[in-house]
Amino acid sequence: MSTPNTACASAATSVRMSALPAISRWVSASSARMAMMRAIIRKAAGFATAVAAVLVLSCAEGRSADASWMPKPARGQGEKCVAPTDWMRRNHMIVLMHQRDGTVHDGIRTSRFSLKGCIDCHAVKGADGKPVTIASGDHFCRTCHDYAAVRIDCFECHASRPESAGASAGSASFPGREHDGAALAQYLRSVGR
Repeated sequence: MSTPNTACASAATSVRMSALPAISRWVSASSARMAMMRAIIRKAAGFATAVAAVLVLSCAEGRSADASWMPKPARGQGEKCVAPTDWMRRNHMIVLMHQRDGTVHDGIRTSRFSLKGCIDCHAVKGADGKPVTIASGDHFCRTCHDYAAVRIDCFECHASRPESAGASAGSASFPGREHDGAALAQYLRSVGR
Protein backbone atom coordinates (compact mmCIF):
# COMPACT_ATOMS: atom_id res chain seq x y z
CA MET A 1 0.00 0.00 0.00
CA SER A 2 1.30 3.32 -0.84
CA THR A 3 0.86 6.39 1.20
CA PRO A 4 0.30 9.74 -0.41
CA ASN A 5 3.34 11.89 -0.60
CA THR A 6 2.54 15.31 0.69
CA ALA A 7 5.62 16.84 -0.85
CA CYS A 8 4.42 15.94 -4.35
CA ALA A 9 0.93 17.17 -3.57
CA SER A 10 2.24 20.50 -2.39
CA ALA A 11 4.45 20.77 -5.47
CA ALA A 12 1.46 20.18 -7.70
CA THR A 13 -0.51 22.79 -5.83
CA SER A 14 2.31 25.30 -6.02
CA VAL A 15 2.81 24.78 -9.78
CA ARG A 16 -0.88 25.24 -10.38
CA MET A 17 -1.01 28.34 -8.22
CA SER A 18 2.06 29.87 -9.84
CA ALA A 19 0.75 29.18 -13.35
CA LEU A 20 -2.42 31.23 -12.90
CA PRO A 21 -0.69 34.53 -12.18
CA ALA A 22 1.63 33.99 -15.17
CA ILE A 23 -1.35 33.47 -17.48
CA SER A 24 -3.11 36.48 -15.98
CA ARG A 25 -0.08 38.70 -16.53
CA TRP A 26 0.16 37.54 -20.16
CA VAL A 27 -3.53 38.19 -20.72
CA SER A 28 -3.35 41.66 -19.20
CA ALA A 29 -0.22 42.49 -21.21
CA SER A 30 -1.88 41.13 -24.36
CA SER A 31 -5.04 43.15 -23.68
CA ALA A 32 -3.00 46.33 -23.30
CA ARG A 33 -1.20 45.64 -26.58
CA MET A 34 -4.50 44.93 -28.33
CA ALA A 35 -6.02 48.15 -27.00
CA MET A 36 -2.99 50.08 -28.23
CA MET A 37 -3.22 48.42 -31.68
CA ARG A 38 -6.95 49.21 -31.90
CA ALA A 39 -6.23 52.86 -31.08
CA ILE A 40 -3.53 53.01 -33.78
CA ILE A 41 -5.83 51.38 -36.34
CA ARG A 42 -8.66 53.80 -35.46
CA LYS A 43 -6.33 56.78 -35.90
CA ALA A 44 -4.99 55.45 -39.21
CA ALA A 45 -8.52 54.79 -40.50
CA GLY A 46 -9.61 58.28 -39.47
CA PHE A 47 -6.60 59.80 -41.23
CA ALA A 48 -7.23 57.75 -44.39
CA THR A 49 -10.90 58.79 -44.38
CA ALA A 50 -9.94 62.45 -44.01
CA VAL A 51 -7.44 62.22 -46.89
CA ALA A 52 -10.01 60.47 -49.11
CA ALA A 53 -12.64 63.12 -48.31
CA VAL A 54 -10.22 65.93 -49.17
CA LEU A 55 -9.32 64.26 -52.48
CA VAL A 56 -12.94 63.64 -53.45
CA LEU A 57 -13.97 67.19 -52.60
CA SER A 58 -11.03 68.73 -54.44
CA CYS A 59 -11.76 66.62 -57.54
CA ALA A 60 -15.46 67.50 -57.46
CA GLU A 61 -14.67 71.18 -57.05
CA GLY A 62 -12.18 71.03 -59.91
CA ARG A 63 -14.73 69.41 -62.22
CA SER A 64 -17.39 72.00 -61.60
CA ALA A 65 -14.98 74.91 -61.92
CA ASP A 66 -12.94 73.76 -64.92
CA ALA A 67 -13.75 70.57 -66.79
CA SER A 68 -11.01 71.08 -69.38
CA TRP A 69 -10.14 67.39 -69.31
CA MET A 70 -13.54 66.48 -70.83
CA PRO A 71 -14.11 66.65 -74.60
CA LYS A 72 -16.33 69.47 -75.80
CA PRO A 73 -18.00 68.42 -79.06
CA ALA A 74 -19.38 71.13 -81.31
CA ARG A 75 -23.07 71.86 -80.91
CA GLY A 76 -25.37 70.81 -83.75
CA GLN A 77 -26.73 73.43 -86.11
CA GLY A 78 -30.38 72.42 -85.73
CA GLU A 79 -32.80 73.47 -83.02
CA LYS A 80 -32.54 70.11 -81.27
CA CYS A 81 -31.19 66.63 -81.89
CA VAL A 82 -33.40 63.79 -83.15
CA ALA A 83 -33.23 62.33 -79.62
CA PRO A 84 -32.22 63.69 -76.19
CA THR A 85 -28.52 64.55 -76.06
CA ASP A 86 -27.64 62.28 -73.10
CA TRP A 87 -29.42 59.36 -74.75
CA MET A 88 -27.62 59.96 -78.07
CA ARG A 89 -24.23 60.10 -76.35
CA ARG A 90 -24.83 56.66 -74.85
CA ASN A 91 -26.68 54.99 -77.73
CA HIS A 92 -25.62 56.61 -81.02
CA MET A 93 -23.54 53.63 -82.13
CA ILE A 94 -26.40 51.18 -81.56
CA VAL A 95 -28.76 53.47 -83.46
CA LEU A 96 -26.31 53.84 -86.35
CA MET A 97 -25.79 50.06 -86.53
CA HIS A 98 -29.55 49.44 -86.65
CA GLN A 99 -29.88 52.14 -89.32
CA ARG A 100 -27.09 50.50 -91.31
CA ASP A 101 -28.66 47.05 -91.05
CA GLY A 102 -32.07 48.38 -92.06
CA THR A 103 -30.64 50.24 -95.04
CA VAL A 104 -28.18 47.64 -96.30
CA HIS A 105 -30.04 44.40 -95.56
CA ASP A 106 -33.69 45.46 -95.75
CA GLY A 107 -33.53 48.46 -98.09
CA ILE A 108 -35.30 50.70 -95.57
CA ARG A 109 -33.97 54.24 -95.75
CA THR A 110 -35.21 56.51 -93.00
CA SER A 111 -33.74 59.92 -92.38
CA ARG A 112 -34.22 60.15 -88.61
CA PHE A 113 -30.99 58.37 -87.63
CA SER A 114 -29.07 58.58 -90.90
CA LEU A 115 -25.34 59.19 -90.73
CA LYS A 116 -25.72 61.82 -93.45
CA GLY A 117 -28.14 63.74 -91.21
CA CYS A 118 -25.67 63.63 -88.32
CA ILE A 119 -22.82 64.87 -90.53
CA ASP A 120 -24.96 67.64 -92.06
CA CYS A 121 -26.03 68.93 -88.62
CA HIS A 122 -22.76 68.51 -86.72
CA ALA A 123 -20.27 69.71 -89.37
CA VAL A 124 -17.37 71.69 -87.89
CA LYS A 125 -15.81 74.39 -90.03
CA GLY A 126 -12.06 74.76 -90.27
CA ALA A 127 -9.94 77.91 -90.59
CA ASP A 128 -10.82 78.12 -94.31
CA GLY A 129 -14.56 78.15 -93.52
CA LYS A 130 -15.17 74.71 -95.06
CA PRO A 131 -16.27 71.66 -93.08
CA VAL A 132 -13.33 69.60 -91.82
CA THR A 133 -12.86 65.93 -92.69
CA ILE A 134 -12.33 63.05 -90.29
CA ALA A 135 -8.57 63.60 -90.74
CA SER A 136 -8.87 66.74 -88.59
CA GLY A 137 -8.85 66.43 -84.81
CA ASP A 138 -11.63 69.05 -84.74
CA HIS A 139 -14.13 66.76 -86.52
CA PHE A 140 -17.29 66.32 -84.44
CA CYS A 141 -16.95 62.54 -84.14
CA ARG A 142 -13.24 62.61 -83.35
CA THR A 143 -13.73 65.04 -80.47
CA CYS A 144 -15.09 62.28 -78.22
CA HIS A 145 -13.82 59.18 -79.99
CA ASP A 146 -10.16 60.23 -79.72
CA TYR A 147 -10.68 60.91 -76.01
CA ALA A 148 -12.27 57.47 -75.53
CA ALA A 149 -9.67 55.75 -77.79
CA VAL A 150 -12.41 54.38 -80.07
CA ARG A 151 -11.67 53.79 -83.75
CA ILE A 152 -14.32 55.14 -86.13
CA ASP A 153 -14.76 53.05 -89.26
CA CYS A 154 -17.89 54.76 -90.66
CA PHE A 155 -15.84 57.05 -92.86
CA GLU A 156 -14.01 54.30 -94.68
CA CYS A 157 -17.12 54.24 -96.90
CA HIS A 158 -19.10 57.37 -95.99
CA ALA A 159 -18.27 61.03 -96.49
CA SER A 160 -17.05 62.68 -93.30
CA ARG A 161 -18.31 66.13 -94.27
CA PRO A 162 -21.55 67.36 -95.83
CA GLU A 163 -21.94 67.49 -99.59
CA SER A 164 -21.64 70.93 -101.11
CA ALA A 165 -24.96 72.61 -101.90
CA GLY A 166 -26.49 71.56 -105.22
CA ALA A 167 -24.27 68.50 -105.68
CA SER A 168 -25.54 64.96 -105.49
CA ALA A 169 -23.40 61.89 -105.05
CA GLY A 170 -23.83 60.86 -108.69
CA SER A 171 -23.04 64.22 -110.26
CA ALA A 172 -20.11 64.92 -107.95
CA SER A 173 -18.53 61.54 -108.55
CA PHE A 174 -19.27 61.04 -112.25
CA PRO A 175 -19.74 64.26 -114.25
CA GLY A 176 -22.02 63.80 -117.25
CA ARG A 177 -23.88 60.87 -115.66
CA GLU A 178 -26.46 62.84 -113.68
CA HIS A 179 -29.40 60.93 -115.20
CA ASP A 180 -28.18 57.40 -114.44
CA GLY A 181 -30.27 57.23 -111.27
CA ALA A 182 -33.46 58.12 -113.13
CA ALA A 183 -32.65 55.61 -115.88
CA LEU A 184 -32.07 52.88 -113.30
CA ALA A 185 -35.36 53.68 -111.55
CA GLN A 186 -37.22 53.52 -114.89
CA TYR A 187 -35.60 50.16 -115.69
CA LEU A 188 -36.56 48.72 -112.29
CA ARG A 189 -40.17 49.84 -112.77
CA SER A 190 -40.25 48.19 -116.19
CA VAL A 191 -39.08 44.82 -114.85
CA GLY A 192 -41.52 44.98 -111.96
CA ARG A 193 -39.18 45.47 -109.03
